[in-house]
Amino acid sequence: MDATQQMLKKVESEGSENSNVGRGGSEERGIFEYFGWVYHLGVNSIGHEYCHLRFLIIRGKYVAMYKRDPHEYPGIKPIRKGVVGPTLMVEELGRQRINNGDLYVLRFYNRLDETQKGEIACATAGEIQKWMEAFDHAKQQAEYELSRGGSARNKLNMETEINLEGHRPRVRRYANGFRKLIRIGQGPERLLRQSSNLAANVRPDGHIEGDNGDAIEAHEWKCVRTINGVRILEDVSDHKSGKSALVKSVGVVDATADTVFEVLLNLDQQQRYEWDMLTGDLELVDSYDGHYDVVYGKFDPKYLTRWRSKRDFVFSRQWFHCQDGTYTILQFPAVNKKKPRISGYRRTKINPSSWEIRNLNMPMGSNSPRCLLTQTLEIHSGSWFRWKNNQCSKFEKSVPHALLCQVAGLKEYIGANPALNLESATKMIQSKISDLSISSGEFEDVEMQDEFYDAIADDSSSSDEESDDNKELDHKGRDVRLKNVSWAITSLALKRTTARDANRELDPHATPITIDPSQFPGSLHKGNDENEKNCWTSPSGVGFKVRGKNYLKDNYKVAGGDPLLKLIAVDWFKVDKCMNGIATHPQCLVKTEAGKKLPFILVVNLQVPAKPNYSLVLYYAAERPVNKDSLLAKFVDGSDMFREARLKLIPSIVEGYWMVKRAVGTKACLLGKAVTCRYLRQDNFLEIDVDIGSSSVARGVISLVLGYVTSIVVDLAILIEAKEEAELPEYILGTVRLNRVRLDTAVPLEV
Repeated sequence: MDATQQMLKKVESEGSENSNVGRGGSEERGIFEYFGWVYHLGVNSIGHEYCHLRFLIIRGKYVAMYKRDPHEYPGIKPIRKGVVGPTLMVEELGRQRINNGDLYVLRFYNRLDETQKGEIACATAGEIQKWMEAFDHAKQQAEYELSRGGSARNKLNMETEINLEGHRPRVRRYANGFRKLIRIGQGPERLLRQSSNLAANVRPDGHIEGDNGDAIEAHEWKCVRTINGVRILEDVSDHKSGKSALVKSVGVVDATADTVFEVLLNLDQQQRYEWDMLTGDLELVDSYDGHYDVVYGKFDPKYLTRWRSKRDFVFSRQWFHCQDGTYTILQFPAVNKKKPRISGYRRTKINPSSWEIRNLNMPMGSNSPRCLLTQTLEIHSGSWFRWKNNQCSKFEKSVPHALLCQVAGLKEYIGANPALNLESATKMIQSKISDLSISSGEFEDVEMQDEFYDAIADDSSSSDEESDDNKELDHKGRDVRLKNVSWAITSLALKRTTARDANRELDPHATPITIDPSQFPGSLHKGNDENEKNCWTSPSGVGFKVRGKNYLKDNYKVAGGDPLLKLIAVDWFKVDKCMNGIATHPQCLVKTEAGKKLPFILVVNLQVPAKPNYSLVLYYAAERPVNKDSLLAKFVDGSDMFREARLKLIPSIVEGYWMVKRAVGTKACLLGKAVTCRYLRQDNFLEIDVDIGSSSVARGVISLVLGYVTSIVVDLAILIEAKEEAELPEYILGTVRLNRVRLDTAVPLEV
């Protein structure tokens, strides 16, 4: 967590701890206000695509869009405005090509009606992440207002924004230091420069080591060389073959993860020539869904050795932006019809590799960002083993060595170009009383039907906006008109502990029942040992890291204990389309006589997008009813907003291809923030339908996993995130190990 994230975390905690007494003596939460420059993308009434520079403000649950910064132009009126409701969904569409540059796109839509949608874009993926957090705050504000009771429509239409300029002295006293203003981005100049000049030939003006995941991995890395401040490490955990090795190059870069990510993806020849001795001549061939592209490159082996023909290669790049801000880039050799073999060049395969970029925790008060850059490489070369043992070899003249040197080259390049390392994209300002020129009345007249996805998709004024924007952009000397855009869909310390006392989560006064798994046959059978294929088992939680008792003070995570709930069955279904409410299906074991007698069942339906679609259904049972005063009860019987903010999944590939391990990762993921989840609470069960296909990033990961599914062993842990001291330590709800599952054994399920 960098300094900016630490500040954000502090502000969020302050906002939850402080309160303001409003009208009628009711408690009001602090108002967060986010603002910054974005691009508004859309299609006007005559079918022309546009890309307008806009100033966006989120205050509480209200959103307004301006042509200019209202802080600099007092009295300016918003051109679009709306509210954020609980049904608003935000999806990151990834990197989109616009004119000669790249932007990162964010899509808004109504969970109940996906035809209502709109899109904005930013220059960096980091800014997109901040806007997603901003809209999440707005959703929480809307959910909070609904939770206070009364008519939902009236609650959304009434004046709910705290009036920091109220006349009552009591209000003024509580409002002191209450407003939190968070600026996203540095301004339109930076937005224009980074979006339109990524491909231009413009020269720039002059902790604890490990994967830091939430699952324990089997890799054992050993440092074999240190070159120019960069460590070269080898995975020595598996010596099954003397012909291949897994090697990584690790270095600390004095820049943010956002900056390093942008440099890595940039294909500009002049820039890459300054740090990349091998893959400097690159050309974009195809781009898909914002998180995947295909690249063609050439290199001359004379820089490595003599008397060899020129080489060319094609490879694919797939990238992910994790919830903790870490970037992962996967690179595979590829074949593309657009780039056949050409005379004079020998087609070669670049080694499969991955990049991981994560910000390092910096001391409070430090303004110098740093990140850890890791490149992992699969090497098929006998010379590697001789080179690491200081024996004479030609490894230093090989392609793998040139690739491993990329970390050192990029580190030195960024260090020599401080202009690349821009200051943090998020600034925070505290205001005693609103000193903005924006009147609250501009937000108050927003009707419920004018939700933000409606307002941003409205093209009634697009013609006027377009003409006005042309003048503004001509004045700036930039052309950022949208053309042919294709829309697409944390320091660790490990201690041993046991699971939380079940008496806290399950009713201690109830007599536990005996659960006989033989009464609950699922379509996927339970394995008897680790060598059995196409089966499931339920491992303990010691392979996962959860928040310890004092996590809020020391950030220590501990090894998980035994799961609270017992995994009784797993169903592996094949369906024509994603099916929700699977627990109500007549074939579901929840509807059997044995299922009806269980005190509580948690049903997790993982909907896997493919052709056909699949559903992996996990059934977790409790031997006693849920304690009404427990965190589990709050989750089971609480609101969808609470569930989305607390439900966590920790994945871990125990056995399998290393690139799949890198793609899946080991970081805990808040499912409700990453994909669409739907909840069904009935009788003695709670069903969670997880639509993996609702996120383009998740679709990309699952498609890679399905390609290797018959050769991998994957562990999953499900838990509820603990955010308060009384809820710690965390406990694992349930686990599952899926052992080399075969797709063709899925059982058809009729809707």
